Amino acid sequence: MKVMTALFGPTDAVDRARVLQEAGASGIFTFEGPHDVFTPLVLASGVRGLDVMSNVAIGLPRNPIQLAHQANDLQLLSEGRFILGLGTQVRAQIEKRYGAHFDHPVARMKDMVGALRAIFATWQDGERLDYRGEYHRHTLMTPTFVPGPNPYGPPPIYLGALGPRMTRMTAEVADGLLVMPFGTKRFLHEVTMPAVRAGLAAAGRVDGDFEVVPEIIVSVGDDHTSTRMLLAFYGSTPAYRPVLDAHGWGELQPELNAMSKQGRWQDMATLIDDDILHTIAACGTPTEIAAHIRARVTGVSDRICLYQPGPIDADALAEIVDALP
Repeated sequence: MKVMTALFGPTDAVDRARVLQEAGASGIFTFEGPHDVFTPLVLASGVRGLDVMSNVAIGLPRNPIQLAHQANDLQLLSEGRFILGLGTQVRAQIEKRYGAHFDHPVARMKDMVGALRAIFATWQDGERLDYRGEYHRHTLMTPTFVPGPNPYGPPPIYLGALGPRMTRMTAEVADGLLVMPFGTKRFLHEVTMPAVRAGLAAAGRVDGDFEVVPEIIVSVGDDHTSTRMLLAFYGSTPAYRPVLDAHGWGELQPELNAMSKQGRWQDMATLIDDDILHTIAACGTPTEIAAHIRARVTGVSDRICLYQPGPIDADALAEIVDALP
């Protein structure tokens, strides 16, 4: 099984990437947090044999031309080992933090993928750029701004999704699905995968045309305080209530949301009991974590992303990788 894990920040990106590779990671990813999502990947892309992925870059506030240049350069630097992972974020973050539009996020993201495909085709094959989508319009590409064909081909585009509409659209147009880390085995198999199959069928695609990459929160050891806080943060967001609903925990979401507005972050973590903790996160020893992962993703994927509140210990990562098939 291919295991990817998070790369935190730019200052030690190269050294940390090498450490993770030596521990058995097949790739590293970054997320849109306190640092730029692409800078650590640029630095770490020279570590040969290691896949690099944005997981995720927030798509809606960005322009497809800018994204295409960043993705094309990373594909060159990594020698074809880059995956452009995009996501929508939630309304409050897009409108209040980015100051951008969030309406019709599924249609906007689908349009962005179409624009990126058109731009890559122009650079790769010399096709005239004439993309006229609902939200993006690109009709000019003078030779001065054309990087030329990428020897490794255009980078694949993966989308992060949780809801059935976004998941189905992802299976219709993207190269892969990044399954959000706030999830469970039941939600993956009973909600996510049926939407994936419906999207593939609607687009006339087969399983081999598309990769599903489950992201799993891991918590090594006995102290899961940070993980409970992370789950409480996710659980307070209305967009993640369907995961809780699948297990009969839906009423927890508005309670967590109300507490978050009061700034009661420590108290929120106490509402994440052991049942919720161990259902959503893979906790315990590396062997126990590997068993949770196998039970969750068997039959779905041979690539996973390990997600944790902070950098994972390299020795623990090595033990997890060794315990997986």
